[in-house]
Amino acid sequence: MPVRTSCQLPVEKLRWTCDPDQFDFTTTADLPDLVDAVGQERALRSIEFGLGVRETGFNLYISGQTGTGRTSTIRNLLRQRAKDEPTPDDWVYVYNFKDADNPISLSLPAGRGSELTADMKELVEAFKKDIPKALESKEYESRRTEVLEQYQTQSNELFDTLETESEKHGFALQRTVSGLVIVPQKDDHNFTQDEYDALTDEERTKLEEQGKLLTERLNDVLRQVRDNEKATKDALAQADRELGLSCLGHRLDPLREKYAGLEKVLAYLETVQEDILKNLEDFKPQPTQPQIPGLKIARQEPSFERYEVNLLVDNKETEGAPIVFESNPTYNNLFGRIEHVMQYGGVAVTDFTMIKAGALHRANGGYLVIDAREVLINPFVWDSLKRCIRTAEIRIEDVLEQYRFMTMVSLKPEPVPLSAKIVLVGTPWIYYLLYYQDPDYRKFFKVKAEFDSSVSRTPVVMQEYALFVATLCRDKKLLHFDRAGVACLLEYTARMVDDQQKLSSRFMEIADFVREASFWAERDGHQVITCSDVRRAAEEQLYRVNRIEERMQELFDDGTIMVDTEGAVVGQINGLSVISLGDHVFGRPSRITARTWLGQAGMVNVEREVKLSGPIHDKGVLILTGYLGGQFARTHPLSLSASICFEQNYDGVEGDSASSTELYALLSALSGLPIKQGIAVTGSVNQRGQIQPIGGVNHKIEGFYAVCKAKGLTGEQGVIIPKTNERHLMLKEEVVEAIADGQFHLWSIETIEEGIEILTGVKAGAAGKNGSFPKGTVFYLVAQTLKKMHARMHDEDEDTSKAAGHKKKAGAAHKKKSAEADREA
Repeated sequence: MPVRTSCQLPVEKLRWTCDPDQFDFTTTADLPDLVDAVGQERALRSIEFGLGVRETGFNLYISGQTGTGRTSTIRNLLRQRAKDEPTPDDWVYVYNFKDADNPISLSLPAGRGSELTADMKELVEAFKKDIPKALESKEYESRRTEVLEQYQTQSNELFDTLETESEKHGFALQRTVSGLVIVPQKDDHNFTQDEYDALTDEERTKLEEQGKLLTERLNDVLRQVRDNEKATKDALAQADRELGLSCLGHRLDPLREKYAGLEKVLAYLETVQEDILKNLEDFKPQPTQPQIPGLKIARQEPSFERYEVNLLVDNKETEGAPIVFESNPTYNNLFGRIEHVMQYGGVAVTDFTMIKAGALHRANGGYLVIDAREVLINPFVWDSLKRCIRTAEIRIEDVLEQYRFMTMVSLKPEPVPLSAKIVLVGTPWIYYLLYYQDPDYRKFFKVKAEFDSSVSRTPVVMQEYALFVATLCRDKKLLHFDRAGVACLLEYTARMVDDQQKLSSRFMEIADFVREASFWAERDGHQVITCSDVRRAAEEQLYRVNRIEERMQELFDDGTIMVDTEGAVVGQINGLSVISLGDHVFGRPSRITARTWLGQAGMVNVEREVKLSGPIHDKGVLILTGYLGGQFARTHPLSLSASICFEQNYDGVEGDSASSTELYALLSALSGLPIKQGIAVTGSVNQRGQIQPIGGVNHKIEGFYAVCKAKGLTGEQGVIIPKTNERHLMLKEEVVEAIADGQFHLWSIETIEEGIEILTGVKAGAAGKNGSFPKGTVFYLVAQTLKKMHARMHDEDEDTSKAAGHKKKAGAAHKKKSAEADREA
């Protein structure tokens, strides 16, 4: 019987060919730049929604494979959106005069933060000049002298009065080591012990009483002196304060007017004024410290760093909302850090001026884009990011503090309120990992924008691809494409996804391919990139990575790997598989054999027995039993043992794309009909015998074609594929030409019946009402073989039963004779 031609595919179905005439440009240099992503309508709508909702938790996860344009698309969309949004405030940290360990955060309108920093620096420099001059002025010295003289006069008057009163009563005011005391005197000298003992009791009593009164009077004078001293200090302090206010007023009043309405800034200026007034001595010239010969001692100058302003975030140059792409989201890079300076002795010191902003600070009021994988692999980052979103504030902390044996004294800066849209960019695998493993993720990242790795091929999408090429060539200074070149590039992208109705959206790979095409076109002296340059780039790209494929082809050529491409063999067929090496994928044929014999073992998968097959392949083999049972065992059980093997397979086998191939080999072994070795088969099968689609169809066809070409094309060779894989055909031009010339063939089928007819040239046969098949058909021969196997098994069972019965009767007779002999005895 001739090979079926109704299943043979025409040339026009072997690949999609792009018509260059559908484009209305001469070269891509005539086209404008691409604005939006190509064919990602679902993702764009999701991003628009996520960016539009301002409520907490509606942050975005941009999902998709690397190279699908996720990052470039979100960058372009954010740039368009952010430029029309308000510019956020600046943020600064200032010294906390009440609690130095807790610096204060201040927000100012964009650009005002740098102004405050400059104003405070200028203010301190002015005070360092003005206050010393004022302290050295004659007016100030006169005021201090007047206050001190008044104090001295009052104190002298008090002591003079006390001294006069003491002399009047025969006492003197004397200064001792312990202070001023009242002592009795006689004839201008202190009482001696003999003189004191010579006094009468009355005189002694009177002297002691008078001494007590004068002592009390002395205490009163000393209290008045101390009060005068305190009043004098207060007067001097008031003089200093008035002096300071005279110096500060004309400097601070303009700042108060400038920052009017910023209550927290005004409060800070007030604290600055009070601190300067309390520490005017710091502005006085410092005396020179004595120097020790041979040892130079650094001069200790008063520090005015507490009056500085730490400009944390400066949005002076920012137009619209900020957009921050943090490529290395470590904890410090994301949330900020507090730096330290090592001093002599290994002591680490810090202050509020060493607080540094993180990416969240810079993106505050705008957008932060980070890679999801980088966030997860950096310690402490993910939990801290969720905490910032939950509390709506950015807190700068020493994350390692809780892991130290001893707590180090450090700063606790006041948190900065957070109002930013967080955008995570990652793969679908990470998205689902977070979705199912972290309940908080669903609360904080409620919007998913998914980028597909392929897009439907429509006229609009193909025009957008041309715009993409034009934009890339213009930005990267590459040669532009002509219409034919763009058409060939689109065909290349369709082959990348093995689909005539779709185009690849892995734009990173496409961009690299465009660069390669530009290189070869420029090397060949072309002004634009043509179709031949695109094909040259594809050939060169393949040549760089297909070394292993060529080495394996040599094994087919010299017969090391045994694959027949001519003749016909019973129970032997060529199956097709795909080998993926990461950077290169190619197909290779494999010889599959099946042997059948009488028995009850059923289907034996050699790969499974030696643990070289995966679960999907095992499932495919088990399906064969279901098919055979449903087709041929409706009236009697299967009495069959069969072995199926991938010959010369020393690696693992996975997938069910060879299940139909294995079934063909099994049917051939049962029917005794040989299979044409020039035809290879791929396709999955279900229990009803329907052929199901598989992957890698182009690589499989091309792999068998390469082997046939090397061994010699006969015009009868070809490949059988599932009909549902027709849309996935994007074969190489060489294979298409060989099929067009009749040197090679391609069939697409829907059932096992169609495939076995092509392989054997014999009708498959359909079961009649009584379940029997027409004579001479494949299934008739299979059914007859199975019946004979069952009959043989049945006969063997009967023979075994009869032999067992005879043996049982003989045993009983022998037993009876033994019993009779025993009775006679």
